Amino acid sequence: MVLEPILGDRHEDGRNIPLLAWRIGRPLLAISSAPLGGGIGLRQWIINATVPMWYDRDDPDAHLCELAAELGFEGPGVGLMTGVDVAEVVTAADEGVRVWATVGLGAPIWAAAPDADSSRVGTVNIVVAVPVRLSEGALVNAVATATEAKAQALWDLGVAATGTATDAVCVVCPPDGPAAAYGGPRSEWGGRIARSVHAAVRSGGGTGKGSGMPWSDRNQ
Repeated sequence: MVLEPILGDRHEDGRNIPLLAWRIGRPLLAISSAPLGGGIGLRQWIINATVPMWYDRDDPDAHLCELAAELGFEGPGVGLMTGVDVAEVVTAADEGVRVWATVGLGAPIWAAAPDADSSRVGTVNIVVAVPVRLSEGALVNAVATATEAKAQALWDLGVAATGTATDAVCVVCPPDGPAAAYGGPRSEWGGRIARSVHAAVRSGGGTGKGSGMPWSDRNQ
């Protein structure tokens, strides 16, 4: 299973705004928390779209469907959004698992902290590709594992947070074949997911690509 995103852009509000797009030839089994295509099911494409920091549409799912149509994508897919430049995507791999992360840390939070200022924004979007089928339980566990690895990376970076309020994750795998039963961090595939996500988020939030600067701040 080989997935490679294409970096493109769209013309919107008088600007060329970047987006990443994965065109999946054969539908893959996916689990996601994205605003479009969330849940578990077969998916035929993935989009991770930059939006300006002044973005105020209240229908991101419909907006992402519009972007998919402009790209000629058909069928069900997964759509994510972020305020950072998706051209700064960071990749990592571990024994067959591949991860792509766009890391925006403009508004880091502790998951269990009291509600705070919601005017600041920041999003960590993570896409994980596993080359073998995962059971539905393992898919759920894989999301938890990716989230734990993200939080560990933030800890290593000295960021006092578990993530941001708008983080999203998508895990895809083949829809057939023998199903791996587990996705926890000490399982075969869960361990590979954890290491790949940790490497990508740590790189993206550190001195490498993906400084987390809002796209609009880069393009004033």
